[in-house]
Amino acid sequence: MTGHVIAYMIFAIFVGLLIVQPDFGQTALVVLTFGTMLLIYGIPWIVVLGLAGLCASGVMAAYALVPHVTSRIDRFLNPDKGDTFQVDTATAAFHNGGLLGTGPGGGQAKQILPDAHTDFTFAVVGEEFGLIACIGLMLLFAFVVMRILQRAKIVPDPFPAIALSGLGIVFGLQAVINMGVNVSLLPAKGMTLPLISYGGSSLIGVAFAMGMVLAFSRRQPHVSLASTTWQPIAT
Repeated sequence: MTGHVIAYMIFAIFVGLLIVQPDFGQTALVVLTFGTMLLIYGIPWIVVLGLAGLCASGVMAAYALVPHVTSRIDRFLNPDKGDTFQVDTATAAFHNGGLLGTGPGGGQAKQILPDAHTDFTFAVVGEEFGLIACIGLMLLFAFVVMRILQRAKIVPDPFPAIALSGLGIVFGLQAVINMGVNVSLLPAKGMTLPLISYGGSSLIGVAFAMGMVLAFSRRQPHVSLASTTWQPIAT
């Protein structure tokens, strides 16, 4: 029980620091990842529902009290309420790319979009390499996440199993959020596409996370992973 309290305290501090910045996109990413890890751990559903209620209240409070959050959500729900230049340009890039794309260097989006090298890299890929390349990229992300979760399932120690699950989930969710924004399925949020967007702190963070994945999933010479599976606690 002490471990649970410490985990909740660290989570609350981390989320609080993100909100103070404010960075609600990363906050949502962390909250979703933490909630999924709790489900994998086997926490009672009543606690999960309580945390979900708190998160929903936080979203409504952010919408009511933080102007830029209100603006982004309003523009997502009703594009006529504000400037949607970036999202509109990204959508046009996908239309321009079609099935096979305009070819490397043949796109126009990267010359117009201010964040074409980071937040809207997926739109540039869609314009220059087409729908097929976008689908291939999505399948590649899905493959990486599934391999991480598959490894987490057979790791005998619960700590690396849950850690691997969290690392795989945060990797996949970041990719989903970035691609969702690019195709106008999610409100605009400055979040990079893992290992694809231009470097900097994001690339360093993802590389560090993948290094941890390799460390947690390495085979132990004295343990047969094929014959040992970890099960979540009973609730």
